[in-house]
Order: sequence, then C-alpha cells, then structure tokens
Amino acid sequence: MAFWWALIVIVFAFAICKLLLMLIPSNVPSIDVDTSDVLDDGNHTKENSFIYIPSRRHTDKVQCYEPATMKYLGFLPALKPDEVKERVAHARKAQKIWAKSSFKQRRLFLRILLKYIIEHQDLICNISSRDTGKTMVDASLGEIMTTCEKIHWLLSEGEKWLKPEYRSCGRSMLHKTAKVEFYPLGVVGAIVSWNYPFHNIFNPMLAAVFSGNSIVIKVSEHASWSGCFYLRIIQTALAAVGAPENLVEVITGFAETGEALVSSVDKMIFVGSPGVGKKIMRTAADTLIPVTLELGGKDAFIVCEDVDVPHVAQVAARAALQSSGQNCAGAERFYVHKDIYSSFVAEVVKIVKSVTAGPPLSGKYDMGAICMQEHSEKLQYLVNDALDKGAEIVARGSVGNIGEGAVDQYFPPTVIVNVNHTMKLMQEEAFGPILPIMKFSSDEEVVQLANDSKYGLGCAVFSGSQRGAKQIASQLHCGVAAINDFASSYMCQVLEV
Repeated sequence: MAFWWALIVIVFAFAICKLLLMLIPSNVPSIDVDTSDVLDDGNHTKENSFIYIPSRRHTDKVQCYEPATMKYLGFLPALKPDEVKERVAHARKAQKIWAKSSFKQRRLFLRILLKYIIEHQDLICNISSRDTGKTMVDASLGEIMTTCEKIHWLLSEGEKWLKPEYRSCGRSMLHKTAKVEFYPLGVVGAIVSWNYPFHNIFNPMLAAVFSGNSIVIKVSEHASWSGCFYLRIIQTALAAVGAPENLVEVITGFAETGEALVSSVDKMIFVGSPGVGKKIMRTAADTLIPVTLELGGKDAFIVCEDVDVPHVAQVAARAALQSSGQNCAGAERFYVHKDIYSSFVAEVVKIVKSVTAGPPLSGKYDMGAICMQEHSEKLQYLVNDALDKGAEIVARGSVGNIGEGAVDQYFPPTVIVNVNHTMKLMQEEAFGPILPIMKFSSDEEVVQLANDSKYGLGCAVFSGSQRGAKQIASQLHCGVAAINDFASSYMCQVLEV
C-alpha cells in the first residue's frame, strides 16, 4: 500500500506542479530564503542534539522538537498580551499602506510565492514532516498541492470576486441604482492548528493579503518551529514586491497569546477544537468582530452494498490513516451495509496489517508519529472504553524501528468491530488511525446513525448508484459531502468562497 500510494501521489503532484510552473510568467523574480538554520545536516551541536522530554507545564517558552524522534529543535518565545498588541499595531500601520496596492502588485506576490513553493517543495515538506511527524507523501498532498491550488484560484478568480457588484433595486425603486463595494477589513487574526503547518498559515494569509488586509497568525505550540520558517518565505516575497514590513506576522505562545490576539484584531479565523472555538466566540463578542471557525470532526464513511469492495476498502484505510494525528480529522466512523460487512472488514484487515508507522524521513513507512504530547494515551483510552463495552480489535498495524524516547509518539493503525454508539470511540473525536466499523441494514438506519453526532464537518458516501449516494448524503447534517470519493473538496477552492 505504501509504495503504490506514494508513487501515485508523487507523480500526480509532480505533474500538477510542472503545469503550474509553466503558467508562471518568465519575468517573475526568484527569491532567496535563508535555510541555514532549518536544514538537518546531521551535524548537531550540543545544544540541539539531545532528546527532548516534554513538560506538562507551560513556561515562557515554546519548546520545539521532532515528534518522530524527540530530537530537540529549539525554543520560541511565548508572547505576552502587550507584545501581541504591539505586533497587531505594527500590522495595522502596514495594512493602511497595503490597502492602496494594486491587484497587479498582489498577483505578483502570489506568483513569486507559487514559484518558490514549486521549486522548493522538498524543503517545505521536509520541515513540515520534522515538526509534525507526518510522512513526506502526506505533506506533498496536504501542504503543497492544496496551497498551490489556492494560489492558482486567487490568481484567476480573486479580483473578480472583489470587484463592485450592481444589484437589483426592486420594482418600487426602478429609477435607482444599488452597488456593493468591497473594502479591506483591516487586521485579520488567525489561530491555526498544527496538522498542516504550511497550508494552515498560507490559507488565511493568501486570502487576507490579496484582499488588502494584514494578518497576524498565532501558530500552534505543537508546530511553531516550522511556522516561523514559513513566515520567512512570506516576508521575503512581500519585500520583493515592495510591500510594507509587518504586513504578515506569525506569533508564538499559549492560550493568553491567542486571547490577546482575538481582542485586538478586526476579524478572527480559528481552526481547532470546539472547546477553544467557544472561548474565541465569547472573547470576540466583546468587540463584535466577525469570526470564522473550523472545529472538530467525526466524519461518517458510509459504504452501501453495491460497491467495489476492495477499492472502497483501500479508500477507507487511507481515510483513517489521514486521521493519524498529523493530518485532517479524516473519517472516524465507518458504516458498512450488512450484506458486504464481512468481506469489507476482511479487506481492511488485510490492508491495515501491512501498514507500518515509523520515522517518516526514512522514507519507508506509511505513517509517521503523532504530533501532540500524550495523544496516544487518549487514543488508547477510547479503544479501551470500546473494548470494555464489547468491541473487538481484529487487526493492528505495526510500528517500525523507533528510538526509546519517541515510543509514546506512535499509535498503530487499529481496526475495531462490534462497535455501537454507547462507546466513546463513536462519539468523541479521536484524531487517530482507528477504524471502528459498524454494520447497517437500510438507508434510513445509516442516516440516523451518521446524524447521531455533535460534529458536522463532513462525510463520504460510497454506492454503485450516484443517485442513491446523493440521496443519503442530502439527509446528513454536515458541511461537506463527498460522493464516491474522500476529501476531494479540499482541492476545490470555489467551495471555500
């Protein structure tokens, strides 16, 4: 599974990037970004060669380390509220200048970034992998391809969406005209998660800067090291087009850093847990700023009786591995029709038994490490609760050659059957490589099961009948539905508008 999946993704990504590179005008300048302090050449000094032992206590520093090896990467400051407000003030001054920039200047900024990303994708993926534990293939798919597609969409469509629009005045006001004009908001704040450290910074930044705003981004304490390097790329590209300094800022810290950001900006974007999302909404209510939230997921993966079982089992296994603690929430609940349940489970078991987790940069593992400290304990707690209530583990993947200090950062992919909705595993977000598979008998039953959740991020429905799959999906209470596919909507930027 690892070889063919990696080969397909790499070939596809290479082809897409080659095509995009051909679309960049030849006169777009290249930028030179200092990488001397982020390249792993194996010659570590005494200060940054030791194995890091995570502390459960927050300090005035954000400690950075490689989850896959527990190798220490250094530390970054945990900014205090007054320091955050100072950064926002600088960004506000820069935004007043940038608001007068032309779309031509903004497009040049995007093209410079696109050129750098395509030419340095190995570097970007390597840094993402070191900071989060994800494999290079997952980084290529989730970091590079999605970001390039975002840039390409903004280049071709962004100005159109920001142009003034004339609207109908209605019958009683036929002699009048009405027009909607779009103006920059000011300073956008973003608190982003660790699962895609490159894309999660670039996604809000690209839209904010292209629309004339500045942005201050608080990166996760679990992925701060890479975030500060990615800022270096952005700032170098901005300088190349004559943009003001401090237009884009990346800040590091813990909860008080994020709270100070929310209370200082003109719009807030947050990607993370529902609990933190509620706190952000409460803080934003004090200043009545608009808030965009992308919270947790417990996506249902529904398999009807008329599918190609081996093919869909492959997709299901990959969807679960997407939830390996480094990537997106992925699929977390699998509902399979009773007529194909046994054959589907057998196929998934065969696939998962061949999966091995290990240090991602060695290049021979399907899965990397889990990014967050102590997350393996949570995953094991959810599995134990299910086992206590009658579930059964029918397959587990293996863990490769890892150092003693990094053992707790790995969780083997696990297939569990005989699950039901009394189990926490089917109700709480796991964010781990676990496949709990439950059978259903009818469309009505599976709709009821899929909607029995406090989450509503997305779903996937597989059926030999497009019409039947769409009928099921139309009844599910979620934001994004994929038909005979999984997570493809992330590449469709028009759905993000």
